[in-house]
Amino acid sequence: MYRYDQYDQAMVDTRVAEFRDQVERRLSGKLAEEHFRPLRLMNGLYLQLHAYMLRVAVPYGTLSGAQMHVLADIADKYDRGYGHFTTRQNIQYNWIKLEETPDLLADLAAVEMHAIQTSGNCIRNISSDQYAGAAADELIDPRPYAELLRQWSSFHPEFCTLPRKFKICVIASDTDRAAMKLHDIGIRIIRNDAGEIGAAFYVGGGMGRTPMIAPCIREFVPLDQLVTYSEACLRVYNRYGRRDNKYKARIKILVHELGAAEYTRQVEEEFAHLKTQGIEPPIAELERIKTYFADPAFDADASDAIDRSDALFARWVDRNTHPHKQKGYAIATISLKPVGGIPGDASAHQMHVMADLARDYSFDECRVTHAQNIVLAHVRKADLYALWQKLVAADLATANLDTIGDIIACPGLDYCSLANARSIPVAQKISRRFAESGKEDAIGELKLKISGCINACGHHHAGHIGILGVDRKGTENYQLLLGGCEGDDTSLGKITGPGFDEDGIVDAVEKATDVYLAQRQEGERFLDTYRRIGVDIFKEAIYG
Repeated sequence: MYRYDQYDQAMVDTRVAEFRDQVERRLSGKLAEEHFRPLRLMNGLYLQLHAYMLRVAVPYGTLSGAQMHVLADIADKYDRGYGHFTTRQNIQYNWIKLEETPDLLADLAAVEMHAIQTSGNCIRNISSDQYAGAAADELIDPRPYAELLRQWSSFHPEFCTLPRKFKICVIASDTDRAAMKLHDIGIRIIRNDAGEIGAAFYVGGGMGRTPMIAPCIREFVPLDQLVTYSEACLRVYNRYGRRDNKYKARIKILVHELGAAEYTRQVEEEFAHLKTQGIEPPIAELERIKTYFADPAFDADASDAIDRSDALFARWVDRNTHPHKQKGYAIATISLKPVGGIPGDASAHQMHVMADLARDYSFDECRVTHAQNIVLAHVRKADLYALWQKLVAADLATANLDTIGDIIACPGLDYCSLANARSIPVAQKISRRFAESGKEDAIGELKLKISGCINACGHHHAGHIGILGVDRKGTENYQLLLGGCEGDDTSLGKITGPGFDEDGIVDAVEKATDVYLAQRQEGERFLDTYRRIGVDIFKEAIYG
């Protein structure tokens, strides 16, 4: 994984010192909240319903064991003993005291971490495939290119005050595991017909109150022009994106209103100009970055054999491991979705356990996924049983990856000042309902996502089943959506009809899955059956 050089370290250390001074002035009354607010947001600090929330950046989701240990220590020292892993591959702490924030940021800086650009109208944490560098279906490791874009975008003077927040994703597989087309810029590294490796650019995706799927505006950009083309996309947006209406300020609105063809024309014009300016980083810098992402020292003699005599272990292997590019290894996902638990939450103890497991079984590296789980990317198959036993002891061995129990959910009204309804209790009730009924395995792959408001932090638009919490005359009301997908065949879910109360939405989800179980054909996922038979059969079962 990437390690800071002197410039990176100086950047975060300087920011900590600046923010320490700003906090002292705020606490002493020398700085009013209206002036302090943009400063704290630049450092990832939000004021939520009950306390400050700090969002810590985890670039492209990659963490060392030492960094995970510090995240655990922060949970104990500054929070209430836990952290919440997010759909942006970051971690959030929900009970932060303002006066302690500078010390917290200093602790992060000591292990090459920060909270810079995790909020505000800037380029946010750049996300990627959680299986990057390990997946058998990958063209190349996309993380060096994500890191190059991170360095380009950090404190970029032209893009520090964009019309709205901006999210970039980089993948290098035909399988989209990072919701690439639902980003402001989605970059897929590909090989063209001539055998050259480059990138396809998708621009103008996003969720929120106006969800849109990004169109492909250029099918091939040479990798040595990746930064230049990204800058052209941002320049057009920064020039014409609306600043008078925050609901119409995202790049998806600009691309929609201009039309993809006109937006592309202007980007190409800007790109042609920028290519004459020599803004692309030198190849030597990219090669320097690539050295940090070289393959670890795999055991070439590692066996592919797995002893499956323990039925519970075999079930976990089938559900929570993924093929690795290296013989004798597997990618293992640690579910942060125990039955009845809070999706994405991990206690300080569990974070310490995961850090030790990363050290002992995965070359001291772990990944945060956009589905709010943790991945150990390089585990010898011979070590899987020992790993699983330790996960069981830490209540981290739930075998539910990509099932209805693997729920994505935002913190909702339990924490967030923007939310209209609670997400967590709904997720817990659904998790318990399907665990108790025994239907989870029968249903198989089904991605369920819950948001507590229209901002869609729980990605409800992209769920095979999505749930949106809204306010109906002071009462929490939950709308049911069907047919969304964040993968290769990206689609947006459609609202089925009137909303439900908390218990009613759980019943509605079960009725929808019963339709699937009754109507599916061999090999069909829930999404496939929905697309084949249409919504009417589901609505009849749900609403009667």
